[in-house]
Amino acid sequence: MADSVLYEVTDGLATITLNRPDAMNALNIETKVALRDSLRQAADDPAVRAVLLIGTGRAFCVGQDLKEHIGLLATAHETGTGDTMTTVREHYNPIVRAIAEMPKPVVAGVNGVAAGAGAGFAFAADHRVVADTAAFNTSFAGVALTADSGVSWTLPRLIGASRAADLLLFPRNVSAREALEIGIANKLVPADDLAAEATAVARRLAEGPTAAYAAIKASLAYGAAHSLSETLEKEDELQTRAGASEDHRIAVEAFVKKEKPVYLGR
Repeated sequence: MADSVLYEVTDGLATITLNRPDAMNALNIETKVALRDSLRQAADDPAVRAVLLIGTGRAFCVGQDLKEHIGLLATAHETGTGDTMTTVREHYNPIVRAIAEMPKPVVAGVNGVAAGAGAGFAFAADHRVVADTAAFNTSFAGVALTADSGVSWTLPRLIGASRAADLLLFPRNVSAREALEIGIANKLVPADDLAAEATAVARRLAEGPTAAYAAIKASLAYGAAHSLSETLEKEDELQTRAGASEDHRIAVEAFVKKEKPVYLGR
C-alpha cells in the first residue's frame, strides 16, 4: 500500500489508516487507489474478521483533494476533453461497496472532521465511534456538486430523508454531539480516547461470530429494498446458513456450560 494509507492485520482485525495528516487526509488519486485496494484485500483475506477505518492527525477525511482536482479541471478546460469525475466510478463507488458489502463488520473511528466522500465512507461503515471534537459535513453542494460515495443511499437510512435533504442542500458542520443525537454516531468518546475505544469495538467484533455478522449485514441491506414477504424469505435462507455454522454450535454449547464462547469465525 502507499504511505498515504497504512494497512495492518493483528489477531483478525485489519486496521486501515488514512495517513495524510498534513492534508487532513484529503483524497488524492494515490490515496483513493490505496484505500480501495486495501479494503478489497481485507474483504478477501480469510484471516481478517473485522476492519477498523481511521485517520491520522486532526481529520478523519475531508473528501476530495481539491488542489489536485483543480488541476484536472484546468486540463479538461484547456483541452476541451476528459471526464474529471471518473473518480466516482473508479474509486468512490468501489470503496463504498467494499465497506458496505464485505461479509465482515467495518468500524469507522472518526477522529476528526469527516466531509464529502470522507463522510460518505463513515456513513457506509457498520458502526461509527466518534471523537467529541469531530464533525460531519456533506460539503457537496458547497462546491456545486451532488452527493456521491453512497451518501444519497446511506444518509437517509441513518437519519431519515428530510434531515438528509437538509444536510445536502444546506451543508454545515454537524457536531459530534448532534451526530449522536440524530443517529449518525453510534458512540461518542473523548478525543484522546478515540483510537483505543474504536480499536476495542472493532476487536470485539473481530472476536465475534463473523458469519453471523455477515448475515446481519446482508439481511439489513436486503430488507432496505424489498418487501416484508421477500425479506422474511431472505431471513429464512440466511438463518438456515447461520444455524449450520460452527460458531452457532460453539455458542450453544458455551451457553449450556455457562462459559464464554470462543468463536472461530466460520
